[in-house]
Amino acid sequence: SCKVFFAKDPLKIVRAQGQYMFDETGEKYLDCINNVAHVGHSHPYVTKAATKQMELLNTNSRFLHDNLVQYAQRLTATLPEKLSVCYFVNSGSEANDLALRLARQYRGHQDVITLE
Repeated sequence: SCKVFFAKDPLKIVRAQGQYMFDETGEKYLDCINNVAHVGHSHPYVTKAATKQMELLNTNSRFLHDNLVQYAQRLTATLPEKLSVCYFVNSGSEANDLALRLARQYRGHQDVITLE
């Protein structure tokens, strides 16, 4: 059920830096599809911040922590007042599932229309 992009000659990507990915032979490829346009792969600021956080606590949002509340407050402060609730999830699939469940609960309908 998962489409392979390069079925005839698949790439074996072994590392990435900035906007580039590198295969096992060292060939460099411009990454245009992996959602890295905002900071790139292996961005030093992001990896430093992630390391700092993981040295303190490496968990998910099922446990209470002040940082979750502080982040939600900072985020909602930038949004209109109607958008004052945050739901933290760990993936796009989880976000889509939550959005669908919320919409079904709010509207009372189970039908869904999707586009390919």
